[in-house]
This record gives sequence, structure tokens and C-alpha cells, in this order.
Amino acid sequence: MSAFLDVFATLVQRLAELLQPLLASAATAAAIVLFTALVRLAVHPLSRAAARGQQARTRIAPQLAALRKRYAKNPERLKKAIMDLHAKEKVSPFAGILPSLFQAPAFLLMYHLFTGDRMAGHTLLAAPLGDSWTDALADGGPFGPAGRVHLAVLALTAAVAVVNYRRTKRQLAEQPLDLGQPTPGAGAVTKVMPLLSFATLVTVAVVPLAAALYVLTSTAWTVAERAFLFRAESGSGSRSAPAEGGPATRA
Repeated sequence: MSAFLDVFATLVQRLAELLQPLLASAATAAAIVLFTALVRLAVHPLSRAAARGQQARTRIAPQLAALRKRYAKNPERLKKAIMDLHAKEKVSPFAGILPSLFQAPAFLLMYHLFTGDRMAGHTLLAAPLGDSWTDALADGGPFGPAGRVHLAVLALTAAVAVVNYRRTKRQLAEQPLDLGQPTPGAGAVTKVMPLLSFATLVTVAVVPLAAALYVLTSTAWTVAERAFLFRAESGSGSRSAPAEGGPATRA
């Protein structure tokens, strides 16, 4: 992992040098934001595959519910019927899961890069990129020079979390969580899931500022990307769907 971190650190440093004439001391912070965006752009095809997988599972959800009701007392028949439906509709039950897993290594490397000593000596305004909010509180308090920078990042993170909370809550209302079978506590899970959007606030509050910028940028990208992908996929689906009562359009 050290070799990858060295490569990433070099790339961030090069970006910071390019931005230095325009942003002066904030160049490294801007390089972190830009580099995070570039990494997210590189894995965008995986995110698009994940969105398509979720759309596909949503599309066949009513049929799955009907099968579960029909074969509720025959688990083996239900299992076969679900497999046949997936094969007929060309939908993988794992669609959208594996692509997301491939993003984890890149994000793990990014996180380690921005929480290491490589950020020592770099600042965003008056806040060292290697210091956390706790450090800022001990050095000037919440409204000190460094504290204000951390508060601004926390405020932006909170705004993104609110948008994500509302989107998740709306999506679960329109498309209830399907756990595969009736599960005790499913309603509680549905209520808790939107609240997980605010977990990023805890992360941003405890990690160094460099990592907080990464979390903020990546989370904002995720919210914007999912809004775009699901709007695009829904629009594509509505255009390709046949009119009610009419024949399906063939390519």
C-alpha cells in the first residue's frame, strides 16, 4: 500500500504545484478536492452499472413480491421461480453490488493518504490540513482562525447530508426496502437508513482536515451522481417502455 500512497501523494503534489499560482496557500486543499473528483470520475462507469442494477431490481420488485406471496409455503419452488425470473429478465441478483465493492480499494488508499503525515506543513487558510477539529478547538476555539475553517467544512457536510437524507427518505417511500422476504424490524431499518446520511458529520469532525475535504468532496459527488444517474435511467426507462395497451417497441 505504501507504494500506491507514494504515487497518489506525488500526483496530489503535482496538482498543488499547478494550482499554486492561482490559489497560493490553498493549492494543496484544492488539489485534494480536484484529485478526489478525478478518482470519482474514473470509477463513474462502476457507479453507472450499480445504478442500472438497482433500477433493474426495482423494475422486477412487483413480480418478486407476487412470487413470494404465491409460493410462501414452498421455499424450494420460490427459489426456482425467482431464479427463472432473474434469467428471463436478464437481471443479476448481485447487480450493483460488485461494482461498488471495486471502488473500496481506491477510496481506502485516498483515506490513508489524507490522514497520514504527508499533509504536514500544508494549510487551508489558517487551518493545518493535518489537524482535526479537536486540534482546532484546542488552538483558538470553534471561532478561532482554524476553527472557522473546520466549521465551514462541517456546515457544507451538513448541507450535503440533508440533501442525501431527503433523497433517501423519498426513495424509500417510493420504493420500499426489499430484504428478500418478510423480515422483523424491516420498518425500523427503513426509518434508520436515511439518518445514516449524517454519519459523515461524525467522520468530518474527527479526521484531519485533509481527510475531511476528501469525505466532503466524495459525499457531495455521490449525492449529485446518484441524482443524475437515477434521473437518466428513469428517463431512459420511460422512453423505452411501451404505451399501456400497445405493443412493445422492438429495436
